Amino acid sequence: MTKGPLVPPGMRPLAGESSPETRVDEEVETEPQPQTRQPCKVILFNDEEHTYDYVVEMLVHASKLSRENAFRCAVEVDLTGRTIVHYGTREECEAVQARIQAYGPDHRLPQSMSSMNAEVQGC
Repeated sequence: MTKGPLVPPGMRPLAGESSPETRVDEEVETEPQPQTRQPCKVILFNDEEHTYDYVVEMLVHASKLSRENAFRCAVEVDLTGRTIVHYGTREECEAVQARIQAYGPDHRLPQSMSSMNAEVQGC
């Protein structure tokens, strides 16, 4: 005695096939997926008043990135004008932003007068 192909519960058989567990004309109810809130992010903006060394040191301090990831961010901000340096809750991102903006000028460049600019977005 042969039956149609077995289909796992909740799965529909291929068109034209049926199985004892699931029929083609049955509606399968799915629960709506909960919408996950996008995390906030901190975006660092490029300027011409800070060196790569400054950016790396500042990001290691302010956003707890590894030196390698901080260097990647430094390259990206230099090439594209911006980079995301942190994802997290609004509170975490605001703390990272505050540390970036409080880091001070780059002592390697006499024309550096202030910290880099960063912004919290996406929340």
